[in-house]
Amino acid sequence: MKVAIVGATGLVGSVMLNVLEERNFPADELLLVASERSVGKKISFKGKQIEVISIPAAINARPDIALFSAGGKTSLEWAPKFADVGTTVIDNSSAWRMDLSKKLIVPEINAKELSKDDKIIANPNCSTIQMVMALAPLHAKYKIKRIVVSTYQSVSGTGIKAVEQMENEILGKEGDMAYPYPIHKNAIPHCDVFEENGYTKEEMKLVRETQKILNDSTIAVTATAVRIPTAGGHSESINVAFENDFNIKDVKQLLMDTDGVTIQDNLETNLYPMPMYANGKDDVFVGRIRRDASQPNTLNMWVVSDNLRKGAATNTIQIAEYLIKHNLV
Repeated sequence: MKVAIVGATGLVGSVMLNVLEERNFPADELLLVASERSVGKKISFKGKQIEVISIPAAINARPDIALFSAGGKTSLEWAPKFADVGTTVIDNSSAWRMDLSKKLIVPEINAKELSKDDKIIANPNCSTIQMVMALAPLHAKYKIKRIVVSTYQSVSGTGIKAVEQMENEILGKEGDMAYPYPIHKNAIPHCDVFEENGYTKEEMKLVRETQKILNDSTIAVTATAVRIPTAGGHSESINVAFENDFNIKDVKQLLMDTDGVTIQDNLETNLYPMPMYANGKDDVFVGRIRRDASQPNTLNMWVVSDNLRKGAATNTIQIAEYLIKHNLV
């Protein structure tokens, strides 16, 4: 099994390496791939130094699987070229997510849709992944009508430059700005670029990707995405209206029985999900589960996850594990 990581020197790429090692992923050969300026650099993996190679060199090596986290432009250009030589690409960017010919996969929810014919597979947006992980079992039982979600997203979701901006501001240092405003001691209601409808791309990803993953275009979704000064972990306040009524005890049991979801909900001990708990973990954490008394059949919940792990690297690697387990590569 020959596996390539395209974007190996980036934030998500480095987390992919950690997750591959932690999960003892069955790769006989690992190709670390990055831009020309990083070619020749060496990265440590399982005690060995692996030299970074170029994208054309990786294509010539014909890997079985390529895990992409190098941005949408790179993916649009190079993913089809990997697919042409028989490589199965699992892409972390937004490039292929809404392509009708490509699957958008969260393994716990819809991995069964995959087949050997899927040579480019899309990994959803980090904010979408944690939301649908919490909502999919509830949708199956109660049928979702409408979701109102507000996100509180860490700077790591933007990338290394944003992390450095926050660190510089904490230290009082001048430096490059990833955002149009300071992020330290601030909250910026602006994640990604604005679309013509006044929503950001990040907010519209939550709308479109949720409908695609849950295979239900009737679900109404409205979102507000906010960047906050945390280093890692995204949080979401979710208000969800169902067609059918529910019992809070049953909701909690459904979530407890869902692989990849952990309930943290004990008001007596002040136990609820926070980014500091989710850091470095693969589960999606759910708490503050309560009925919305303002209208019928409506639930409030607070959902937190490590955006670089389940929101990106881990979900990608879980897709690869599924492909291998079911002989789809």
